[in-house]
Amino acid sequence: MSALSANLATLRPALSPYRGAEHDPEPREGGWVAAVAVILRAPGGPVPPNLLLIRRAAHDMDPWSGHMALPGGRRDPADASLLHTARRETLEEVDIRLGPESEVLGRLDAVSPQNPGLPPLTILPIVFSVPSDTEARIAAPLEVAEVHWVPLTHFRDRANRTTYRYPGAGDLRFPAWDVAGRAVWGLTHRVLSDLLGRLGPVDGERTSG
Repeated sequence: MSALSANLATLRPALSPYRGAEHDPEPREGGWVAAVAVILRAPGGPVPPNLLLIRRAAHDMDPWSGHMALPGGRRDPADASLLHTARRETLEEVDIRLGPESEVLGRLDAVSPQNPGLPPLTILPIVFSVPSDTEARIAAPLEVAEVHWVPLTHFRDRANRTTYRYPGAGDLRFPAWDVAGRAVWGLTHRVLSDLLGRLGPVDGERTSG
């Protein structure tokens, strides 16, 4: 059994099944809904499963400018469901087609920004597994600045935990992980914490500190 298969045997029953558009969350008053793709890949052998993260491109009007994030975005009126949104946005942003060769494992809990100054989004994370040879590239440079495959064990290692200080807001600090010298915090941290809480121990996991 591969590292990913072993971990998915634990994760799959711990996820909520994705039941279709009729069960997608409703937008908050004056807001909209979005989906992000939590994409898991096993490179093969004893290497632990990897998770795909992106860094958003820098834009002055984007409240998440330059943040580490998961592929995804707002639901388009033409999208049949938030599953369609996650697949479309992933293809547009990182050129990964989440088609028949991938598997929809389920969904995590929907999240919304806690800062009232941010847009009233409701975001549904949908978890996918993809073949071991899946690669990501920057397909939309106006939206994506970097792509990173990160071993799940990275998020378990206490040496990679850090604190993000929110700029211009006094001394507000948030839990974060360091990935390639950048902080993974906020909504993405909440989504990944939910994932890791359901996953249990990861093959190849170690802790330090």
